[in-house]
Amino acid sequence: MEQLAINGGKPVRENKIYYGHQCIDDDDINAVVEVLKSDYLTCGPKIEQLEKKLCDITGSKYATAVSNGTAALHVACMAAGIGKGDEVIVTPLTFAASANCILYCGGTPVFADVNPETYNIEPDCIESLITPRTKAVVAVDFTGQAVDADRIRKICDEHNLIFIEDAAHSIGTRYNGKCVGNIADITTFSFHPVKTVTSGEGGAVMTNSDELHKKIVLAKSHGITHDLTEMKEKNPEGPWYYEQIELGYNYRMTDFQAALLMSQLDKLERFSDRRKQIVAKYNVAFSKIPEIIIQKEIEESDTTRHLYIIRLNFDMISCTRREFFDAMSAEGVQCQIHYVPVYWFPYYENMGYKRGLCPNAEMIYKSCMSIPLYPGMSDRDVEDVIKAVTKITNYYGR
Repeated sequence: MEQLAINGGKPVRENKIYYGHQCIDDDDINAVVEVLKSDYLTCGPKIEQLEKKLCDITGSKYATAVSNGTAALHVACMAAGIGKGDEVIVTPLTFAASANCILYCGGTPVFADVNPETYNIEPDCIESLITPRTKAVVAVDFTGQAVDADRIRKICDEHNLIFIEDAAHSIGTRYNGKCVGNIADITTFSFHPVKTVTSGEGGAVMTNSDELHKKIVLAKSHGITHDLTEMKEKNPEGPWYYEQIELGYNYRMTDFQAALLMSQLDKLERFSDRRKQIVAKYNVAFSKIPEIIIQKEIEESDTTRHLYIIRLNFDMISCTRREFFDAMSAEGVQCQIHYVPVYWFPYYENMGYKRGLCPNAEMIYKSCMSIPLYPGMSDRDVEDVIKAVTKITNYYGR
């Protein structure tokens, strides 16, 4: 049953606002319609155009468009050579795909704890978990804030590890002035509808390495090549001939998805600016509320925030998180929780992972809540969210 607003009074807003929402305009629709009327719905020219656009935006040498963010992570781990017996260090405070991609390849996820203030993977913890079996690090730009890439890069170089940056949250973010997508050995993007830009479903894999790029392209398209230099048969019968030289997958993006994403990318700077404006308003408002803890940001990260997370300070507030969550919904603001620590799931428990493994991540999970953040929010929407948080903390404050 839907909870009544605090004190049974009038809610802050009648029409509910959700934590995330795509922003689609006529330019986006026209771009898709143009492709639907064209000769190519898939495997056409829009894919190459999109990949070039992603390279132009990020500065990366190569971009490979794929079907979704999970596919991007799987392909990244395949290109990194992850296999049975290999360990890959990853954060537990993420969507399950960040760790599942390691399992897809036969590797073992090793969960490193996060910084209690930034919520990103802690480099010292990464270093403490390295063994002779460690092959890579999957570092997630949680909420869109860049990880401590310089320290992670140094650790990876010292131990001969592949640095994979899961940038599902962080397209548009810069680290020390450099675009995410052009920092790690491999970077993966997601273009799900609640992300900063969308293709409906979709993803991309970025790298500056010729060798890794070749592996990525093979992995995303059945391991098939038309490149004569890579084929066993050097004198094929005709132009139709191709060879499968690796075991790959069908992780291709369609041309109409690519067209939508290219149109969205034209608005990336505007979307990013609006997200920053909303984050700034939230930061000012919530820094004055002792019942609320806000995420801290490292100086190096010029962040395009995908999620805005508040945490409840249980020393200052008398309600449970569920009560706060339900109260927000009753006020017309639908929140979400990001994320349940991956190793808490039964699938991972059945592999032997135990609760208590990463205390900071678990503490953050137990107190966190994602509130609305997307470019289409009006100033009134932002004020309503602030009013709802303020109203509930005033009611439950100790």
